[in-house]
Amino acid sequence: MSNSLAKNFEEIFGGLTTYAATVEANRCLYCYDPPCVKACPTSINIPSFIKKIASNNMKGSARVIMEANPVGASCARVCPTIELCEGACVLNSEEKPIQIGHLQRYATDWLRETDVKLFTPKPANGKKIAIIGSGPAGLSAARELALLGYGVTIYEADEKAGGLNYYGIVSFRLPQDVVEWEVQQVQNLGVEIKTSAKIGEDVLVDELLENFDRIIVAVGMGKVPMLNIEGEHLEGVYDAIDFVKESKASFTDKMLGKKAVVIGAGNTAIDAATCSVRLGAEQVQIVYRRTSKEMTAYDFEYDFAKQDGVEFRWLSLPKRIIGDEAGKVVGLECIKMKLTDMENGKGTLTEIPGSEFIIETDAVIRAIGQAKQYELIEHLGLANTRGVIDVEMNSLKTSNPKIYACGDVIYGNGYGEATVVSAAQQGKDSAYAIHYELNANSEIA
Repeated sequence: MSNSLAKNFEEIFGGLTTYAATVEANRCLYCYDPPCVKACPTSINIPSFIKKIASNNMKGSARVIMEANPVGASCARVCPTIELCEGACVLNSEEKPIQIGHLQRYATDWLRETDVKLFTPKPANGKKIAIIGSGPAGLSAARELALLGYGVTIYEADEKAGGLNYYGIVSFRLPQDVVEWEVQQVQNLGVEIKTSAKIGEDVLVDELLENFDRIIVAVGMGKVPMLNIEGEHLEGVYDAIDFVKESKASFTDKMLGKKAVVIGAGNTAIDAATCSVRLGAEQVQIVYRRTSKEMTAYDFEYDFAKQDGVEFRWLSLPKRIIGDEAGKVVGLECIKMKLTDMENGKGTLTEIPGSEFIIETDAVIRAIGQAKQYELIEHLGLANTRGVIDVEMNSLKTSNPKIYACGDVIYGNGYGEATVVSAAQQGKDSAYAIHYELNANSEIA
């Protein structure tokens, strides 16, 4: 394919102009019982912030958003609005829904550019909270607790704060300076962030339990699991998370003029594929053992990948990665699959004998989900179900009464979704659960 996108990591959409934002804001019906608010995991008062844009009250608009969602600038860019607020908009039945995501970005971009102070913490209450992880869940918990007067320290294993938003989402969808701004907003409230601090190595669990009143575990998930097929050790096989992370640090020519195959069909697979395009790959294919109907990537992500020229091979199961004498990837052998009994949920997958085929490729990127944080959970001594920390649904409290958990580390236990906005709400929930518990015998303001 002709790659006009090579080296273009600029944000895809440049944002609404003032005129366009005003026109779009005036389309809103300002519903009395707005379904868009119910569809938002952080319950942003969407009609309120849109009406304030229409009346040029930008500070008020930004406050409505950020009050409900501490990572509102990131969510304006990566939230699946078509599935959530925009999907619930009453105008869907008549015309196109309000561009809620773009309007949210317009308001939060104004805030980033003006850097107006929106919030002031309550006086210090003398209680201290440790948060493990500085992704959307950790930042949201920290922001809420800091506003309530708690002394908050975040421990982050990576060199930079921001978690998934900083390292795991491609720059052309979420620029790192947006995440850095959100991190700074939390630090401005007095939150201390200690980076390169891995729990169990740089920081001992016993020290945290002794020195803090409560602990929140807000880490994301780990690396991509191995495929457990022949050839995974070859040069040119990559973990999708590490691959995207490296692309955000500096431009690499490892894909320039090459062919790449991404295994998996979730949002991370789409990110790895579109990132490969921008790194100059000559051809990018996504291989998935099921069909497009079963892929976990959002429809708008799928459409975006197709617009970038990414090809899809459905009902194809990787069997082995082929290398040359120098130990470099030269191909991926797959077998065609048959999907039957669809009335039984996801159906039954079976291999079609004799249907093996080889895809010529220079790189194979694993994007089949993410591993659980078993090592951290073991350090913390928390009860879990197959690597998902067990929590009380109402309080997010773990098996240790001093430790709470939120975000991806509890995803899979029936709580929330694996999205940035869901993690943000869980961070808020854990903060308030701690606040209510520590103030159970006193009046809470």
